[in-house]
Formats: sequence, C-alpha cells, structure tokens
Amino acid sequence: VELTLASRAITAPPGTAEEGACYAVPAGAVNAWDGQAGRLALFVGGGWDFLDPVTGWRAWIADEGVPGVFDGVDWVAGSGAVSPNGAAFVQRVVEFDHTIATGPSSDTIAAVPGNALVYGVSGRVLSAIGGTATSWQLGIGGVSPDRYGSGLGLAAGSWVRGLTSTPIAYYSDTALTLTGAGGDLSGGVVRLAVHIAELTLPRA
Repeated sequence: VELTLASRAITAPPGTAEEGACYAVPAGAVNAWDGQAGRLALFVGGGWDFLDPVTGWRAWIADEGVPGVFDGVDWVAGSGAVSPNGAAFVQRVVEFDHTIATGPSSDTIAAVPGNALVYGVSGRVLSAIGGTATSWQLGIGGVSPDRYGSGLGLAAGSWVRGLTSTPIAYYSDTALTLTGAGGDLSGGVVRLAVHIAELTLPRA
C-alpha cells in the first residue's frame, strides 16, 4: 500500500477532511498545523495527528497527480532518483488543453519549462479543428514548426505522438506552435502533453 498525500502545498487545515486524509505540512502552516512544518498531518477521529516521514518514503501527491519521495527534508515530486541533499532527477508530464486561435498558426501557453529536457510531445484533438487547412503540424514556431509532428488530422480523436531522437534542452519557458498546412486554422481544442525530465539542485 502506498501513502497518498492530499497536498504538500496547503498551509491551512481544510475545514472538512475525510477520515485518514494525509497532508505534508509545508512551511508557514497555520491553525492546527502551526509549528508542524515538515511533518505529516493525519486526520483521525475528528482531529489531526502528526508523524514524521522517513527518508525514502514514497507517496502519491494527489493534487499534483505525481509521485513523490521524501529526501529527509522535502517531498520531491516526480523524482526518479534523489541525493541525500535533495538533488533529483525528475520526470513528469505537463498536460494542458489548447483552444486554437484563428489564423495560419496558434501558439500555446509557455508549457515547456525552462531548464528541461523534452523527450517528446503527445496530444489528441478534443473537438474538431476548423478552417481551410487540410492538416496541421506541431513544433516550435520560428525554430522547427514540425518538430513534433506534421500531416496531423483535424477531426476529433486525431492524435500526435512526436518523439525527439535525442532529448532536447530548453533553457527558457517555451510555447508550442500549431501551424495549418494548406490554409488557416480556426477553432477546435487540442489536449497536449509535454514529456520532460528536470535536474534539480542540491541544497547548500
């Protein structure tokens, strides 16, 4: 059985909690959690009990949708390996829905975080893409507009799975660009997922 943490970010105890709910108490916690930073808060019998996590414990962090490991000081989300001083190799997926603007191309939010290695991007068309384009491509506008796919379908349910032959490093937050082929794009929603790895620094 794996531990589930409802959150590692909430600083105030929830007004209502299910029996057995568990939270990692962050710095700055208040009310019933005041003075309990770094500990686990467990809701039992209508009140909060506290216990100390042990280095190496793993948990599912529910509100982030990622696994985490306790490195002796902090819960490190998405970590595959963690050093005694908190340096970690983190793998995670950044998923979001993008509503396509009308025009020859449509930029997403800056979904690729800076200082990340990208293995690839996957996605699915949630609602049909309109416009005069006969297909679309996915990439980085002005650099490689088809890096993650070309000749992609417009109908709902169409998908993209764009792999990079070697992981590509991005040093600043970067948007993806959807570009129409043979015409403009107009409307539609695409769910995209950026598959990344990150290297976190050790503590001083």
